[in-house]
Amino acid sequence: MPNHIFGRSTKGTLPTAVKGDGCYLIDSSGKRYLDGSGGAAVSCLGHSDAKVRTALHDQLDRVAFAHTGFFTSDPAEALADRLIAEAPEGIDRVYLVSGGSEAVEAALKLARQYFLETGQPSRHRVIARRQSYHGNTLGALATGGNEWRRAQFRPLLVETTHIAPCYEYRDRAEGETQEAYGQRAAEELEAEIRRLGPETVMAFVAEPVVGATAGAVPAVPGYLRRIREICDRHGILLILDEVMCGMGRTGHLFACLEDGVAPDMITIAKGLGAGYQPIGALLCTGAIYEAIKAGSGFFQHGHTYMGHAMAAAAANAVLSRILDDGLLPRVREQGAKLDAALRDRFGQHPHVGDIRGRGLFRGVELVADRETKTPFDPARKLNAKIKAEAFAEGLICYPMGGTIDGQRGDHVLLAPPFIIEDAQIGELTTKLATAIDRALAA
Repeated sequence: MPNHIFGRSTKGTLPTAVKGDGCYLIDSSGKRYLDGSGGAAVSCLGHSDAKVRTALHDQLDRVAFAHTGFFTSDPAEALADRLIAEAPEGIDRVYLVSGGSEAVEAALKLARQYFLETGQPSRHRVIARRQSYHGNTLGALATGGNEWRRAQFRPLLVETTHIAPCYEYRDRAEGETQEAYGQRAAEELEAEIRRLGPETVMAFVAEPVVGATAGAVPAVPGYLRRIREICDRHGILLILDEVMCGMGRTGHLFACLEDGVAPDMITIAKGLGAGYQPIGALLCTGAIYEAIKAGSGFFQHGHTYMGHAMAAAAANAVLSRILDDGLLPRVREQGAKLDAALRDRFGQHPHVGDIRGRGLFRGVELVADRETKTPFDPARKLNAKIKAEAFAEGLICYPMGGTIDGQRGDHVLLAPPFIIEDAQIGELTTKLATAIDRALAA
């Protein structure tokens, strides 16, 4: 049959997914794949959740879409109310979009408009971190520090400066406490603000737990609180990107709650719709909203499918499953079991340097030498080999390269559904071990 899909790659042929069954996807040949990464940390409820499917059927019988230039909808209003009820202190408004990149684009544009409407037009610069990822649209791509994704589009990207990540495994000095390291890493923000001129900086953007680019790297204790203090001192907005690590993935609905930090804006997506519908959101403080309201009264932004009723209905059902059915404690419990299983299987592996993460958001970093933390030669393409071997074994995981600096380093990101059972944790670690060992032997 002819194929007219323009996919992610022109090489090879992908199997066709035809059915979901809990934590598994099934292809047209009947082969089952354990979804050990939720796709890209998306499918937090697995692939056949009855309550979400019912909510979508019910909403389709009412209304699927009404353009937000003319109408609001009950699902959108209910979703905003529920998110704000659980959000960090000060967060009061929800701007619904269709995905994570859109949410970050909206945050950047809202930050700029906020400073225009509050009489600070010189504030336009964004500071982010190396080895971060904030999306693939041009503004989000410019903000992120994923060098592999940025490289060929560099002439199209607005200038953004990047400071060091909070990357304990690589950057904490011998004998340095976590807290001391966190303070030292955060002070890079202070230095960069002063270098650029505080009056020109509008926002600092960071993932509380870095996802795809570095492999489930959490902030050390005290780091984000110090970042918050620095932003407050200079009147800069703190934007936390929880597109991948939020919506329960770390065991808290908002990952920053574990760090005791309330940002000015939060971006969410992925687990918000759990893969059942495309949806994302930008959440902001009441102060930002009131500044727009008192000024032009109009956020100069928007997309056709924002606030989509079907997407909002799915997200409401997802939140009900997470919050009402006790899945947050389950994420913490199963996350601890996954961490223990990974350490049991890989803790003494000669080529596993670090096992890290929070909740059901875990990373395994591969090294050529554990003592020196020397990475493998990128030419080996170890991460790609692990992905292929795992897939052949019936395991979906998320290996990536360039962990350290965009070129060197390999890791595997794991983000299984919140409903994962103990036996499936064992299946995941066994199949991952087979994939890693086969890839290393290749």
